[in-house]
Amino acid sequence: MPTLHSKSRIRWLPAAIIVALTVLALILIWSLEAAHRQSQVFFTVLLLILSFLLMLVWLLFFSRLRWKIRLLAFSAIVLILFLSVALFRIKGFSGDLVPLLEWRWGEKAAESLMGSSPTTPGAFSKDYPQFLGPHRNGTVQGIKLARDWSERPPQLLWRQPIGAGWSAFAVVGSSAVTQEQRDEYEMVVCYDLMSGQERWSHSDHDRYEVIPAGVGPRATPTIVEGRVYTLGATGILNCLDFATGERMWSEDILYDNDAKLASWGMSGSPLVLDDLVVVSAGGEDGKSLVAYHKDTGERVWRGGSSPAEYSSPLITTLAGVPQILIFNYGSVAAHDPSSGQVLWQHPWPNGTQCVSQPVPLPDDHLFVSSAYGIGCKLFQIAHNADNQLKATLVWETPRLKAKFTNVVHRDGYIYGLDDGVLVCLDLADGQRKWKRGRYGHGQVILVDGPDEIKDQNSLLLVSAESGDVLLVEVNPNESKELARFSAVAGKTWNNPALAGQYLLVRNDREAACYKLPLE
Repeated sequence: MPTLHSKSRIRWLPAAIIVALTVLALILIWSLEAAHRQSQVFFTVLLLILSFLLMLVWLLFFSRLRWKIRLLAFSAIVLILFLSVALFRIKGFSGDLVPLLEWRWGEKAAESLMGSSPTTPGAFSKDYPQFLGPHRNGTVQGIKLARDWSERPPQLLWRQPIGAGWSAFAVVGSSAVTQEQRDEYEMVVCYDLMSGQERWSHSDHDRYEVIPAGVGPRATPTIVEGRVYTLGATGILNCLDFATGERMWSEDILYDNDAKLASWGMSGSPLVLDDLVVVSAGGEDGKSLVAYHKDTGERVWRGGSSPAEYSSPLITTLAGVPQILIFNYGSVAAHDPSSGQVLWQHPWPNGTQCVSQPVPLPDDHLFVSSAYGIGCKLFQIAHNADNQLKATLVWETPRLKAKFTNVVHRDGYIYGLDDGVLVCLDLADGQRKWKRGRYGHGQVILVDGPDEIKDQNSLLLVSAESGDVLLVEVNPNESKELARFSAVAGKTWNNPALAGQYLLVRNDREAACYKLPLE
């Protein structure tokens, strides 16, 4: 009788209500298509923590279980939490801000280079000399990649640890240059493309580390006429000799322009244009975009007053006028290449990180996208009645929210990762043609075959956040994944580089070079 009475006194109803409300809230959070995944993850974690605390309160004060059982259950929960903290550590966050765990005794992200694999002979024919390739648009032309990798898979040339950082490789000839963190030194390192062996390195006693942004530099080197131009995470602009790594000149662009360090580190890769090297410093009072002489480091001009974001300057011609595009905090703008004067500027919603490159398009159009629930917009650049350039909105849609990825254009369609899912967007009206393949917050390269056959051989190389590389057909009518392989291990945000048939992939822990099969 006492046993039955004790069981009847247990209050299960509050626990059942907590569980039911939690499930309903989760369904609501993940059914809102307009919400971006980072918010969904954030509110999911918040909800689960709140539910856990409510269940704990129910257990201790409202369950009517025997106090011995309550205390034993509470002690077990405390022990599990203690062991979790003791055994695991957070090694970083995914692009959706999901914590990534690892064993505490596991090796941390490499901050020094450790050997290399044996070299494999081969030839190279194309350079990838800067951020997003030869034309700074994520497109490589004249390469006819094989569409079927089942019989001839990508050949691994080398794979090895690398210093932390989110820089990509720039490739000229047989040299591949990137930026990385080794202990307290921010490094620029030149590797042999075919073997992965280090040829030279340059170091600055500097270290950037912020949770969850991670450790190390995030911009990509620019190689032009025997010089390497790099921008470190804290604003150190270097000009190095391409053959030896010897420093020719250096400038602290934040100090020189009274600018503040961007929250996630300085990420804009230098643009070399004629005799200028152009960088986004983000200073106020006309000190936002800055040009230095590429041979001496002497400041030539500066213009604009917008804070810097995480996009890189890009040269293009719109409405018949050469201009340098830059995606700032709160605006997208264009500057006169000869003076730095702002030619036009259009506001962009604040409270969002602007990373993805603006994409110049035919007919003086410009495509711009960001994540955090914003989406993308198509602008028309034209002269107004006063003969001043103006950006006019053509359409906008939330159907492509480019967070880290840089989208590519092909024949009137945009391809890119919409909060981690590959989509094809029709530029005529902004309508989505298809959405398929959750690859996470990775990167894409458009690979066009030779001009006479590129219609039959345009492909997308997708570097997934997981470290996989996918081959996807460029087709506005359907999404078709042709092949995939595991390139590197762990969270991969870095842009890949494709020099001829040689694919360089890296993240904050390791780098690898693969020889891709050709038709």
